Amino acid sequence: MASLGVALVTGAGGGIGRAIALRLAKDGFDIALNDIHANLPKVETVRQEVSKFGRKTSVLTANVAHEKEVSNMVDHAVRDLGTLDVMVANAGILRADGILDASNESWEQHLAVNAKGVLFCFKYGAKQMITQGRGGRLLAAASTSGMQGNLGLISYSASKFAVRGIVHAAAQELAPYSITANGYAPGPIDTNMMAQVIEASANPEKEQEEQFRTIPLRRYGSPDEVAALVSYLASRDGSFITGQTVCIRLPWYTADEHAF
Repeated sequence: MASLGVALVTGAGGGIGRAIALRLAKDGFDIALNDIHANLPKVETVRQEVSKFGRKTSVLTANVAHEKEVSNMVDHAVRDLGTLDVMVANAGILRADGILDASNESWEQHLAVNAKGVLFCFKYGAKQMITQGRGGRLLAAASTSGMQGNLGLISYSASKFAVRGIVHAAAQELAPYSITANGYAPGPIDTNMMAQVIEASANPEKEQEEQFRTIPLRRYGSPDEVAALVSYLASRDGSFITGQTVCIRLPWYTADEHAF
């Protein structure tokens, strides 16, 4: 099958990033896989999985919070695979903090990775797409926490609200170049990150029950379900959608009849 182009996926070593990389490879894209150096063994495993679809791959280590590293990452992806057609700014972190215990360190880390990471990926992805002259897709990992702030996740929630602003602004600026910009906003997804949040709580069993109470389907989503949305937004069928942050769960749902 002829290649549909090249997709670069950040944070591709596991969880949602891995699922997105595999789905886009299945769709027909060659895949540039990014993660931090510590996750290189995981990325190599994903590279082997992607190769089973007959797609070309490139492995790129970079910290998306550092602008120069993102610029180099895009250059290396194009050097290795020839083009860049889809940029998926998926890399992110989540650390629990509330308003009374929020620290400057936590705030800076969340904004650096979750917000600046998206900004830099969009910036250098767009520059390359404009140079190529045939449009492209910019996609960013938002969250339902960026639609409604979550209890105990103040820095994370703020960083995901920022992602929505980047998506909206970029969509308007880049539309003349036929470049779309959208976000995908998962609720709770069955990943190692989610497991760590549950385990770090004072009462893991109660914490999971509370989360299920806010999910209409009473279960976690799967990374593959998030990847399916990304696949659509990256496809030709999604070519007229831009400036949107699409929720993968009702952000304000609760079973409590007196909820606001």
